[in-house]
Amino acid sequence: MTTFQRARNDEQREIRRRAILDTAAAMLGEMPVADVSLNELSRRVGLAKSNVLRYFESREAVLLELLDDFMGSWLASLEEELSAGIEPKASQDVRATQLADILSRSLAHRVVLCDLFGAQGGVLEHNVSVEVVKRHKRSSLTKLTAMSELLRRHVPELGEGAQLFCLISLVSAGALASYVPPPPSLLAAYAEEPELGVLNLDLGEALRVAYTSSLLGVLPRA
Repeated sequence: MTTFQRARNDEQREIRRRAILDTAAAMLGEMPVADVSLNELSRRVGLAKSNVLRYFESREAVLLELLDDFMGSWLASLEEELSAGIEPKASQDVRATQLADILSRSLAHRVVLCDLFGAQGGVLEHNVSVEVVKRHKRSSLTKLTAMSELLRRHVPELGEGAQLFCLISLVSAGALASYVPPPPSLLAAYAEEPELGVLNLDLGEALRVAYTSSLLGVLPRA
């Protein structure tokens, strides 16, 4: 826990603001989004709850900003992964399959980002002001556009459907991530009745199947 002196200028305020975000990010490495509380965040960052609220109007505002940050970092990594893994001269279907493999594997390795996607619409956008939502949505739209352009670079046949595919792929990642990892009660049930294990989802494989089906379904046929 860090003890802060009173922030007296913009630089000090930005340091404190960044500390709040970094602390929240560390908490997400230990617990799901649903368990991140403003009280615990305040305790860990070394500020009174009222002081944290001077920088972010709610817990949800903190997490929305982290979602934007994580999304930006992920897109930078995804660009490198796609460039290394997609064969430019391969057929449309081969490139689409490679894209689905890389996209699903990349997101499956970022469970925190998927958890934030899953909480975005139902939780994180519900306890924030109009201004915070507008700022978040502008940032999200910019990143969605960048993701669409990135995917079209490798599979140009997606055309105008690229943005819709990107949106659905992120929503799917958030929805499927809510099943991973299964709670102890489910693991016990699978152990007692192995036939129920068919419902035990592997996030990467579930995303791969979903993305492959979507891509091959929307791409134009010869």
